[in-house]
Parts: sequence; structure tokens; C-alpha cells
Amino acid sequence: MEFKDQIKQLGEKVLKLRDQILTEEATKSAFVLPFIQALGYDVFNPMEVVPEFVTDYGAKNVEKVDYAILKENQPVLVIECKNHSENLEKHYTQLHKYFHLTKARFALLTNGVQYLFYTDLDSANKMDEKPFFSFDITKIKDQQIKELIKFHKNGFDIGAILNTASELKYSNAIKTILNSELANPSPEFVKFFVSRVYDGKATEKVMIQFTEIVKKTVEQTFNDIVSDRLMNAINQTKPTEDISKAKENEEESDENKLITTEEEINSFYIVKSILRTKIDSTRIFFRDSQTYFSVILDDNNRKPVCRLWLNGQSKKYIVLFDKEKKETKHELQSLDDIFNFTNELLSTVEFYNNEK
Repeated sequence: MEFKDQIKQLGEKVLKLRDQILTEEATKSAFVLPFIQALGYDVFNPMEVVPEFVTDYGAKNVEKVDYAILKENQPVLVIECKNHSENLEKHYTQLHKYFHLTKARFALLTNGVQYLFYTDLDSANKMDEKPFFSFDITKIKDQQIKELIKFHKNGFDIGAILNTASELKYSNAIKTILNSELANPSPEFVKFFVSRVYDGKATEKVMIQFTEIVKKTVEQTFNDIVSDRLMNAINQTKPTEDISKAKENEEESDENKLITTEEEINSFYIVKSILRTKIDSTRIFFRDSQTYFSVILDDNNRKPVCRLWLNGQSKKYIVLFDKEKKETKHELQSLDDIFNFTNELLSTVEFYNNEK
């Protein structure tokens, strides 16, 4: 199995089992050790992986880090683990101490879900305050897997990782700033746009007005970019077949010539992009009706995945189904909110897959 598939599979396992994992030791066994194995290391070979690695802290104050990965008998990566429910930020100081007391150039703080990688870019032999690389294994992206593979046993190169660590550090900082500006635009951010599009003086009233305009416009622009890329990606699979099949169903079932809107098609593509991580995309269909828009499995009305109310009303809704096909209705502020129900949608198709 390829490394990418191993990591994706582990992410699915974590998502499925974490509610049943109650202790730190269980987190290590179920999530962290399989992660180390996916990186190519033999967790039963003390020449590669040392549990309870003793740091050089003097005979009277022996400190142990959960795991150390060795290369040429020297630790290159120390790993401190916490229960999956723990907030990792409050354990930074502990890992910082361990890092200082070993010769490792990299440190990993993890709860089996979140993975935070640190090094010493700011000051030699002193662990940086912020990780240069981090991810949630249940939501890991392909680009993050490309960075993670650099820690694989077969290609572990300290120099190569350090060369990209600085770039990753600043890239993550920029992403944090962008997310903050999108959520709550700062005066400096707003003033940048005001200076480009407004000829008058940037008074307090103008700044207040433009703060809301900038927030809405930037958010809509990002949504449009995501939507366009999503549609382009899915269009490269089998959209023609899906849409033509859907139109046939529409013509057969609706004598009133329903018009399937672009918004409904976009919602279908979003749901499809979520489900195709677990099932073949050719199994996903839609049916339109006078009152709602349905996404179904295997072109079977008895296998509803969700229903959407998007047209003809002031508010938008999505209806989800549990294994008893009991409905729950949720309001949507935008189509992007569908992604908030990823777990529920995947659980629904899993119920159908487990049916005999």
C-alpha cells in the first residue's frame, strides 16, 4: 500500500474509533504507533524506535519522552503523546524541555489526531514556539502528505527537512493571518482596499462601511474560487454521464419540466466530493422535485443521502438521515456549510454499505 493510502486509511480509523479511545495509552497503541509504522519504522526494534526514551537530565531527575526515532544510534525525532481529547498547546513546555535535553533536531507533539512538528529555526538547540508543520490526520491534505513523507525512514534527510521547514513556518503564519483577516478584517487590511477603490478620505464612517464590504467580498471571492475548482475537478471524472442520467430521471418523474438550478447542481457536486472519499462516485445520483433536491445512493430513492431546500424560500436547509432513516433538518447559511456535515453524510452511506 502506498504511503498516501496508509495515512488516509489511518485518518479514517482515527475518525471512526476516537470516541471509544479513553486513555493516553490507548491513544498511543491505536493511533500513534500505527502512525510511526506508516513512516516505515519498526516499532519493535529498539535500534529504530525507543519507547520511554531517557533524556540526559542527570541521575536525580530522569525525564522520559514517549518515543524517540533513532538514526545511527542517535535520536532524530522525539515524540510526546497525549490523549486524543487533550489540548496540545498546554503541553508545549514539556516537549520544549525534552527537545533541549536531547540531540534530536525535530520534535513531535501529538494526540493521535493533531500532529505538531517543531525544530529550532529561531535559536539553535532551543525549540521554536510554533510548529513549522502541523495537520489533523482526519482531514489531512495531499500537500501535507507530501511534506510528511520527508520523515519516512526511506528518505529521512535532516538537511532536506530543515531547508523546507523555514518556508513552511512562514507559509503557515501567512495562512493564519489570512484566516484572521477573513473572519475579522483589520483596519490595515481594509485600508489597503479603500486606498485602491475609494477616491475620498478614509474617514471613520467610510472605514466602518468598507469593513463589511471587504469581509463579504473577500469571502464571496474565496467561495467562488473553491466552487470553480471543485466543479472543474469533478467535471474531469464523469459529470456528463451523471448529469445526463439525472436529466433522464427528471424527465421521467416530473411532467412539469422542473428546472434544476445551478445552485442545486453545485450542492450535488459538494456532496459528491465528500462521499467519493468513501465510495465510488458513479454510485452517487440526484433527483429533483417540486419541493426539494435529493442526493441518493445507487440511483435508488430508498437510499437517500440528504435532501436540500435551496429554492423559493428565504432560508436554505439540508435534511440528513440516520440508520433508521430518521430525518434531522439543519439551516445552511451558504452551500459551503454542507462541508460541516461531512461525518454525518459519510455515516449515512456507511449504513447503506453495511446493509445485507
